[in-house]
Amino acid sequence: MPEKSFTIDALELGPMDNFVYLIQDHESKRAAIVDPAWDAPKAVDLMKQRGYAITDILLTHSHHDHINGIDDVLSSFDAQLHLLKQEASFWGEHGGTPSLHYDGDEIILGKTPIKILHTPGHTPGSACYHVGDELLTGDTMFVFGCGRCDLSGGDPDVMFNTLNKIKTGLPATTIIRPGHNYAVKKSSTLDEQIKGNPFLRHHNVQDFIQYRMNTPKRKTPYDAEPNAHCQHKH
Repeated sequence: MPEKSFTIDALELGPMDNFVYLIQDHESKRAAIVDPAWDAPKAVDLMKQRGYAITDILLTHSHHDHINGIDDVLSSFDAQLHLLKQEASFWGEHGGTPSLHYDGDEIILGKTPIKILHTPGHTPGSACYHVGDELLTGDTMFVFGCGRCDLSGGDPDVMFNTLNKIKTGLPATTIIRPGHNYAVKKSSTLDEQIKGNPFLRHHNVQDFIQYRMNTPKRKTPYDAEPNAHCQHKH
């Protein structure tokens, strides 16, 4: 197999177990930071030590716990912000002016293409970033979980469609890298999620909404729940 053109590092930062990701293109020494938050200078310092320049800031959505480190990045690097157009109304008055994207757009980081997927449900403009065989899912999908749909802009009906699109549209070997460390493992394959994530087990939207909105809060760390929900095809 050819060598990968990139490396992804995950830094667990802040009081909400956030993952801040660093996508590093080997040849150009460019890096993209995904959802800079909390102790973002730690990510900045790591890239400086390695000789990489953070040229791009990729946002999965605009909730405070995923964006509060943007200014820390911009104070060290002249980086371009990236956001889906559907999220722009939630953006508000934050530092920097984002480039607005649509589903299927690509950001080219040196030799590394990063495909943007529009994955609404947690917010109207939530995005996942597909890099090689890895999917950075923000708060759309967690390992053995999925994002809340009862916050501003959330919609469980839309989330059902988004999760089905991921489940059926990507290879089962895709590596899921979530926005928070809520589970027994930090990453997983899509195949493991299809088999063990209770939110991916529903065949119709009514069952999903009932489960997502009415299930008592699950204890962390989340684990596989192979028989978590009996359901009937309608």
